[in-house]
Amino acid sequence: MNIYVGNLNYKVKESNLKEVFETYGTVDSVKIIQDKISGRSKGFGFVEMPDDSQAQSAIENLNGSEFLGRSLVVNQARPKE
Repeated sequence: MNIYVGNLNYKVKESNLKEVFETYGTVDSVKIIQDKISGRSKGFGFVEMPDDSQAQSAIENLNGSEFLGRSLVVNQARPKE
């Protein structure tokens, strides 16, 4: 399952995000989206988890939780249109 993670603190690294999600299961990949010009985080990213039940557990437990002073927005990513 591809999971959207929003409202990230700009200091969050992909390794930090991976650690948080690994609490709930296997993480295939983590990608924090960065501005092409400045290289700075845009404050959101995506986490890929192979097991849907583990991913659902992560979404339920992490959505609205505080991480580095910001309240996370976590939900299933919608496909690009």
